[in-house]
Amino acid sequence: MSKQPDAFTRLTNALKVLPNVGPKSAQRMAHQLLQYKRTEAQELVDALQNALRLVHHCKMCNTFCEADLCDICADESRDRRRLMIVHMPADVSNMEIANCHDGLYFVLMGQISPAQGMDISAIALDKLVTRLQESEVEEIIIATNFTAEGDATAYILAELFKNLPYKVSRLSRGIPLGGELEYVDAGTLAQAVYERRLVKE
Repeated sequence: MSKQPDAFTRLTNALKVLPNVGPKSAQRMAHQLLQYKRTEAQELVDALQNALRLVHHCKMCNTFCEADLCDICADESRDRRRLMIVHMPADVSNMEIANCHDGLYFVLMGQISPAQGMDISAIALDKLVTRLQESEVEEIIIATNFTAEGDATAYILAELFKNLPYKVSRLSRGIPLGGELEYVDAGTLAQAVYERRLVKE
């Protein structure tokens, strides 16, 4: 029978689930939490447990929220004919800061990345199709990152919409090649939205 890891090792292993955290970084984080940040560590545990209990996906756009609908989807003043598709919730926040889109969103919660073993199942295509059924959407804006993964995701989306009655566009290349929306300044982001190009009329 294999021996169970001790408490410190278990904490270290758990911290490795975080992005860009390897074994050494996880060890340093575990040491800091236990040696100097025990009160903050307890707050982290409480916040994580609370989030796991309360946070789920918006029924319309698939972002994180606590109610059935997020604040944007519940806002009746938004233009429901225009839907922007993004990778992650952070992209929605950045678009809202840029104040360049008055429609609704759909959050894929991932991207296609063959190198990382993330195929079409890594994005919420089934939820997107369901979202579009019996909706008022007339225009779809593909706002994926200008990376190899973002381009692959955009291609799959364009193919999905090819024979459907939507006006389909993608953000302009005003965003730097290899750039991720989360890190693009608001002015550049707004310009990319205003100069988006049609994928399909």
